[in-house]
Amino acid sequence: MKKVLVITYYWPPAGGPGVQRTLKFVKYLRDFGWEPIVYTVSNGEYPIHDPSLEKEIPKDVKVIRQPIWEPFSLYKRLIGQKQEEKINPGFLKQEGKKQKNLIEDFSVWVRGNFFIPDARKFWIKPSVKYLAQFLKDNPVEAIFTSGPPHSAHMIGLGLKKRLNLPWVSDFRDPWTNIDFYDQLKLSKWADRKHHRLEKEVLDSSSEVLVIGNTMKEEFEALTQTPVTVLHNGYDETDLPLTLKKPDPCFGIVHIGMINKDRNHKIFWKALEELMDEIPSLANDLVLKFIGKADQTVFEDAKAHGLEKFCEKVPYVPHSEIHAEQQKAPILYLPINNTPNAKGILTGKIFEYLAAQRPILCVGPTDGDAAKVIQKAEAGKVVNFEDLDGLKKILRGYYADFKEGNLQLENSRYQEYNRKTLTGKLAEILDKLC
Repeated sequence: MKKVLVITYYWPPAGGPGVQRTLKFVKYLRDFGWEPIVYTVSNGEYPIHDPSLEKEIPKDVKVIRQPIWEPFSLYKRLIGQKQEEKINPGFLKQEGKKQKNLIEDFSVWVRGNFFIPDARKFWIKPSVKYLAQFLKDNPVEAIFTSGPPHSAHMIGLGLKKRLNLPWVSDFRDPWTNIDFYDQLKLSKWADRKHHRLEKEVLDSSSEVLVIGNTMKEEFEALTQTPVTVLHNGYDETDLPLTLKKPDPCFGIVHIGMINKDRNHKIFWKALEELMDEIPSLANDLVLKFIGKADQTVFEDAKAHGLEKFCEKVPYVPHSEIHAEQQKAPILYLPINNTPNAKGILTGKIFEYLAAQRPILCVGPTDGDAAKVIQKAEAGKVVNFEDLDGLKKILRGYYADFKEGNLQLENSRYQEYNRKTLTGKLAEILDKLC
């Protein structure tokens, strides 16, 4: 069986979306003739822990864990955060916590200008040194790196220069076009370095994988290296044995992280106006947020008189999340209102599809997420500023709910099965080797 070295920062017991893609590839690669060897950290600073994911790791797969030094302990001390508290991803602000603007702005500036490509940069040189020797003693046919953090790709780049093995760089998110890139307060020098490293990784890769068509087009404008779309997906073995019945309320459920850029004013405005226009809605409405949510979510709920309809649920282990998705009358999918919105294709959209519940998406109607939803006939998409369009969709969903007909007639989602997608990755590895 051919061997592939898989380099990833996010690995169980880490939880959240950053783990799922690589974990599922590793889970199924053996079925397609590839033995994965995983290289990861032994002491990562993970915003979410989910030990339940450890059971997904195939038996006897070799996992190499090496220590990493990260500057987060210094950052926590600087902003007065307890060492045991987790760093929030994506500039997410927790409810009830005030921003220490000057200190945190300075910390962001330091992160963007001195920790390039990211705060895991101190993992790069020790990893290249360790793995170069390891691979001489334990040869593999190919290397696979998963980012962000893009430090993982920099390790792949270092190994490519030393060993010249076939290398697949897998981008779960963009690099210089990620939604928070403009919030990093970069100097011109740092911006140029980010772009230079991004291009070097793209040009040196044997193949670049991306999760959507927009990112493919953006990368193809930067490199001659083949760029292939390999979507995220759902795992058939994660789904409940029997389809769960939806809760008996008009529930709009968001699962996962919702930051400020995903907290859309028209969502609250539309519901506030509909509460006045449809009196019975007050007896049926439930707004459920499972996972971490920015403090602005509940501030806006209160400002629009909707706070009493909100339910807050802490992080739910991934082993339980599919049941929650299937019980949701409506699954809410807000896309970040950022310059790269068209290319945002969150991993949870494919698990939403597999739940076979109607999806309400607020985002570009010509974006990657919209195209997936429309292709699967799995819900409705409305633009960021289309208040009337959103109210029309909500009215229709509520009418269907009152008639007992809030369901999907068709949801073509099987092509996003994780095992099938891993087979496509194996085909790419086979081609390169």
